[in-house]
Amino acid sequence: MFLPCRLFFQAPSASVLLGRRRGRMQYQTRPGGARGFFTVPPGSPLFFQDGMMDWLTSLTPIPYPDALARMEARAWAIRESGAAQALWFLEHPPLYTQGTSARPEDLLWPERFPVYAAGRGGQYTYHGPGQRVVYVMMDLERRGRDVRRFVHDLETWLQEALARLGVAAEPRADRVGLWVRHPNGGEDKIAALGIRVRRWVSFHGIALNVAPDLEHFQGIVPCGIQEHGVTSLRALGLDIPMADADAALARAFTAVFGETLTPVAGEP
Repeated sequence: MFLPCRLFFQAPSASVLLGRRRGRMQYQTRPGGARGFFTVPPGSPLFFQDGMMDWLTSLTPIPYPDALARMEARAWAIRESGAAQALWFLEHPPLYTQGTSARPEDLLWPERFPVYAAGRGGQYTYHGPGQRVVYVMMDLERRGRDVRRFVHDLETWLQEALARLGVAAEPRADRVGLWVRHPNGGEDKIAALGIRVRRWVSFHGIALNVAPDLEHFQGIVPCGIQEHGVTSLRALGLDIPMADADAALARAFTAVFGETLTPVAGEP
């Protein structure tokens, strides 16, 4: 039945999955809150089907702690109980995230927006309205346990999506992300990526600057890179609706990864 799947999606957003008992998944709300159980039966829409992934889209900004808890829960379910792999399209309210390589001096304005330790690779970055964040929860055991190739494919995905939107962007060997050249010879970053892999399941993902407030990036040294700037589709003169950016990302993802995306209501 579909009801247990709905229970999975409606589990408390700020929760920690504790394990499985008698075929059920147990969660505990934070901090020190009540514990509960929910069941996802084999054959439900949440379970993995070869060559298919759930495509989830949030219509309102998601607080970062909630997003992190839901990502971790879904990654756990992919590894432990055969849940479907998933892409989660969302936006955040204005905030900064701190990767595992972040340097304190790169946080220039710590009181401006909330700062969260992300647990992903990389340094400081900004998230906010107008930026399309996509969290990628994939089973890398099915892709040869090759993290380097996975990062390359993420960059290729972004490059292909931007090409579909009319933007020529390129990765760089010495710095992560997608970069756009401008006439004076410099380069600006239009998309960032940072992932974490736990037990061969990825989470975190990519961020594409569609139409964010670029001034908000001035509170940090984005990704620790001082010599290059940040840009967006809007700053390049492209007034592209978020839905069109999503469509380009979805089509490019299927082209690069060979996975069919199935729209699914709800959130991880």
